Amino acid sequence: MKAVALTHYLPIDDPQSFIDIELPKPEPKGRDVLIRIEAVAVNPVDTKVRRGRGKEGAVEDPPRILGWDASGVVETIGPEVKLFQPGDAVYYAGDISRSGSNAEFHVVDERIVGRKPASLSHAEAAALPLTTITAYEALFDRLGIDRDGDDKGQSILIIGAGGGVGSIGIQLARQAGLAIIATASRPETTDWVKQLGADHVINHREDMVAQVRALGMQHVDHIAIFNDMRHWETAVELIRPQGGIVSIDDTDLPMPMDGMKMKAASLHWEFMFARAMHQTPDMIEQHKLLGWVADEIDAGRIRTTVSDVLSPINAANMRKAHTMVETGTTKGKLVLERF
Repeated sequence: MKAVALTHYLPIDDPQSFIDIELPKPEPKGRDVLIRIEAVAVNPVDTKVRRGRGKEGAVEDPPRILGWDASGVVETIGPEVKLFQPGDAVYYAGDISRSGSNAEFHVVDERIVGRKPASLSHAEAAALPLTTITAYEALFDRLGIDRDGDDKGQSILIIGAGGGVGSIGIQLARQAGLAIIATASRPETTDWVKQLGADHVINHREDMVAQVRALGMQHVDHIAIFNDMRHWETAVELIRPQGGIVSIDDTDLPMPMDGMKMKAASLHWEFMFARAMHQTPDMIEQHKLLGWVADEIDAGRIRTTVSDVLSPINAANMRKAHTMVETGTTKGKLVLERF
C-alpha cells in the first residue's frame, strides 16, 4: 500500500521531511477495523510530532506514519469487532501511540471510530474527528457543560476560535445554548467565527479584559483556551468565581495559581488521545460522541469545518499542508484526499 512517512524529524522545508513509501497492508486483530482511507486532515499535533522535539537526529526504521484525522470505508474487521461491518463509511481520529492514517489502509480500534455523516463527503468528514472530539470533551466532559441545554444562557469565552478546535467548539456551544464570545485576530477569521454562530467577537491580540468588560460582562462562566497559554493571566482575570478553564495546550510558560485559588476556580486539561492511549474503561465514549455529532450534522445543526482540500495524498502535498498549518494563518481545517 502507498503511505506518506518520515524517517527523520526535520523542518518542513526539507524535502526529506516526508517521503512516499510502499508498505504491506496491515491486518486487523481483536477489536480493530481495517479502513481504506479516502481523506485525511492535518492538525497542529501532526506538525509538533513531525518536528520531533527531543528527537533531533533520531532515525525511524521502519519509517513512521503520522496522521490522526481520517474518513474512509471499512475493508475488513477483527474477530472481536461488534460495531462495524465491511463497507461501512466511517470517520475517526485514531490513537497517537499507534501508526497513523496517512496511508491507503489503516488499522484502528472500533471503539474510537464513528459512523461517517451521510450528508458529507469523505473530505468534509475527515476535517472533523480530532477537533470535534477535543472540543466535545473540553466543553462537556471537562467543563461539565450540559450538552442538551440545561446550562442555556451561561457564557463562554473561546480563545483561538478560528482554528480547527474553535470552529467546532463554537457550534457545540451554540447547540448547548451558551452565549459565545469568540476571539479572532484577522478579518477572515472574524467573519468565519461569526458565520459559525459566535454572539460576540473580540481580538486576542488586544486587551481582552477590556473588550469583555465593554460587552457588559465582568466575568464569564467558562473559558476554553484553544490556541496557547500566553493568555493564561487574562483567563484567570475573566473567569467567574467557581468557574472553569479548559486548555488543550502544553506549555512551559508560568501559570500563576493564586488568582484561581482566590476564586475557587478549576483548571482542566483536554487531551483527546488519553482514552485510546490508556485504554480507559470509557474508551467507547468517543464512538458514541462521533455518532451524536454525525446525527447533528445530518440534521443540519452542525457543519463541517473544512476550508482547503489538496489532492492527491502524497509527500509533496503533505509538506505543503504542514507548511500551511505551521504559518498559523489557516481557518478551519485543511484536508488531503485520494491516493
